[in-house]
Amino acid sequence: MGSVRWAFPCAAWAPRRDEWLLAARLVQPEEKDRVRQFVFARDAKAAMAGRLLIRKLIAEKLWIPWNEIHLQRTSKGKPFLVNDILSIHPNFNFNVSHQGDYAVLAAEPELHVGIDIMKTNLPGSGSVPDFFRIMKRQFTEAEWKVIKSMDNEWIQLDMFYRHWALKESFIKAIGIGIGFNLQRIEFNASPLQLEVGKVYKETEMLLDGDKEEGWTFEETRLDDLHHVAVALGKPEGFVRKDSNVLSKDLTQPQFQVLTFDDLVAAGVPIAPEDPAYWDNLCSKKECPARQSTYSR
Repeated sequence: MGSVRWAFPCAAWAPRRDEWLLAARLVQPEEKDRVRQFVFARDAKAAMAGRLLIRKLIAEKLWIPWNEIHLQRTSKGKPFLVNDILSIHPNFNFNVSHQGDYAVLAAEPELHVGIDIMKTNLPGSGSVPDFFRIMKRQFTEAEWKVIKSMDNEWIQLDMFYRHWALKESFIKAIGIGIGFNLQRIEFNASPLQLEVGKVYKETEMLLDGDKEEGWTFEETRLDDLHHVAVALGKPEGFVRKDSNVLSKDLTQPQFQVLTFDDLVAAGVPIAPEDPAYWDNLCSKKECPARQSTYSR
């Protein structure tokens, strides 16, 4: 298998009863229960889409029958495949993220991978300068200089969320999570402006002040509001089949936007239908009542 980059527009998904009940039958019972517990329908749909993206990946790219896929989570909450594929794909890695209007997935046959998506939004309360003061410790002085050099507060927010996605993608790739000092990593974002739909690999990372040669960062704008960052790193002891596996000159994989039918195309139900699951979704509000959205 090659690189995989998928996106599903979960915010625009208004599932019919039959779609939601089918989705619930296609995931493991514990994952179904996790989705049920979300307070808002927006979050439940995004989480369900993330589960379906993972199972679609494994069924279609690793040729494991849908109803035989067994997923578990690490102590940090990162999903992983229990099925034994080490003899065929010893360095296979995948990661998912959902935020804003999309759920996204990245997978690699030979590299560590972490993905994060961020939607540019105004702070829920307070001014942009107040928000930046609260978040001051999350970025280095050099990163703040770039963020605040942008022409207006909206573009500064956009650059802020771009940097946030980059940092989160690295944290997710190394599997550490809460507790990592984000000031240890610094990004030199390049180019400063990204076109929608293009994939960029120019941004570089410093770790503890030293340039990291072993990591590459893909950046994509799915639309005017959503930044996606994909961190790619070599596993320890990795023997490269392709000496240019992390080269910035390789053709960049673009995100394929999927429909619900795409998500479930390989699906095989693993649980009986649960009509109450639809009632549970219908009982949820779509999102919090006070949701700040910037309108231009």
